[in-house]
Amino acid sequence: MSPDALITHFVGASALVLVAAHAAGWLARRLKQPYIVGQLSAGIALGPSLLGTVAPDAYAALFPSEIGPALTGFAQFALVVFLFAVGYELDLKILGDRARTSLTVALASFVVPMAVGCGGALLFREQLHDLGMPREPSPAMVVFAGIALSITAVPVLTAIVRENELSRSVPGVVAVSAAGVLDAVCWTVLAAALMDGGEATALDWPWRVVLAVGFVTVMLLAARPVLRRLLWRTRLEPSLRLALLIGFALGSAWVTHSLGLHVIFGALLAGVVVPREEGGTLDPDLLRPLHEVSSLLLPFFFVLSGQSVTLNGMDGTGWAVLLVVTVLAVVTKVGSGTLAARLGGLDRHDARTVGVLLSARGLTELIALDAGLRAGLLSPALYTVLVLMALATTLFTQPLLLLTRRLAERDRTRRPPPARLASPPSQDGTTTAPADLG
Repeated sequence: MSPDALITHFVGASALVLVAAHAAGWLARRLKQPYIVGQLSAGIALGPSLLGTVAPDAYAALFPSEIGPALTGFAQFALVVFLFAVGYELDLKILGDRARTSLTVALASFVVPMAVGCGGALLFREQLHDLGMPREPSPAMVVFAGIALSITAVPVLTAIVRENELSRSVPGVVAVSAAGVLDAVCWTVLAAALMDGGEATALDWPWRVVLAVGFVTVMLLAARPVLRRLLWRTRLEPSLRLALLIGFALGSAWVTHSLGLHVIFGALLAGVVVPREEGGTLDPDLLRPLHEVSSLLLPFFFVLSGQSVTLNGMDGTGWAVLLVVTVLAVVTKVGSGTLAARLGGLDRHDARTVGVLLSARGLTELIALDAGLRAGLLSPALYTVLVLMALATTLFTQPLLLLTRRLAERDRTRRPPPARLASPPSQDGTTTAPADLG
């Protein structure tokens, strides 16, 4: 294919990707679902499973293999910008007065799904072998199975909390703060898994660990003060500051990728070390364009994820594993989050709301699955199963929230009215009507 034809195909495919993904996201929002659900569905629909089956000629014309590197590059750029913004917004000070409860919920909603996921990977090795996994999975594969059940998508959870007007409620604050802690733990464990079983590099994993620790130390101790001096004292123009910081994030992502990790870790780390404004506030002139750029380009990542989803290859074992994994993903998250919140002092309805919110996977799960697939920790068939699980658990979050709300309202209507106190007996022994304390 000539360079001109390649550019033409890429421009046409990009137009379709952007329009279809954002239209599907708008439709999902009209159906009271997160925007990501529509975008991921559009990505799968534009992949080989649906478009490639219904119109194979159109699929081959729109997405020839030659434009694959360009789509991957746009997807990775979108991920770096998105996760740079996530790292910049990460603030564990949100724990506030509910710190103990949030930490308890985060720990429980990580340990229980992690244990179930790792145990399932070992107990059901034969079934996973039918999906293309090794009969004897490596430790990194086992750990990754636990991570796949443990992740909660903070961006999706935050959007659900905001759309359901839970931002100022106790369960909303506990869920968001616990998810922030949980995210940090999951990314750390995922980094360790990829360090052990990630892409091959010229260095052995002990050297990669040493270099990764050294890089994190330099970023925290040296990069932060340099950035603080650059951002606060020079007062750069917003456009120049944005360009420099995105370049900083891309450079950090390149370093972590060179160490055998995914670009996501460098992008997150870059966002974490960027200092906030004086007083600890976020810079709107930085955050707004980051969100706009990432939301515009993330559909390329969803299409890239959809390209690897192979519904045509799903057999009876695949659908059975999907059912089991989805049930486990929902039950372990909702159950552990609810129990931990209950032990933390929340009433049963608020505790149940926390558990349901933590069950949303969404974009964060897809990013982790993409990293696992590229590192060889997942087979294509198991990747398909887990992507569909992420979509299903995100879809179930809103209906489960509505069910939780209805249960709370039903209990309130069934609760007996407060008993009225009777007046003391009169001198003749009779009792007057109960006093009205209202």
